[in-house]
Amino acid sequence: MPMEFLLFGLLAVLLVFMIFNTRKRTKAMKAEQEEKATKTVPGVKVLLQGGIYGTIVAYDPEDLDTPALVEIAPGTIIEVHSQAILRIVEPKDVVVEEVVADDAAVEAAPAVDLETPEETRARLERDADDK
Repeated sequence: MPMEFLLFGLLAVLLVFMIFNTRKRTKAMKAEQEEKATKTVPGVKVLLQGGIYGTIVAYDPEDLDTPALVEIAPGTIIEVHSQAILRIVEPKDVVVEEVVADDAAVEAAPAVDLETPEETRARLERDADDK
C-alpha cells in the first residue's frame, strides 16, 4: 500500500513538472514570435527556412496568412509564407586584428585575383551570349 502512494506521488510530481515546463517554453516562444514580428519591417535582412537570405519588401504582422515579399537578388522578389521567415539577420561587429606575417610566407603565397559580383555577372552574361 505505501508503495502505491509513493508511485502516485512521483507521478503527480512529474505531471506538475511537465505542466510548468510546458508553460515556460510556450511563454518564451510567444515572446520570441512577438519580438520577430516587431523587428520584421521592410528593409530588414532575413534568413528563410530554406537557407535563403533576403530583404523584406512587404510584411503584414497582423495577417500571417498574407505572403511576405522578400527580395533575394536585385529585382528578384519572391512571395513566402510569413512563417517561413526563420530569423532576422543582425549585422555583426567585425573586429579586425592586425596579423604580422612572415615575409617568406607572403612571398611564397600565390597571388589570387578575385572577381567582384559585378564582374562575375558580366562574365556569365558574356558566356551566355557566346552560346
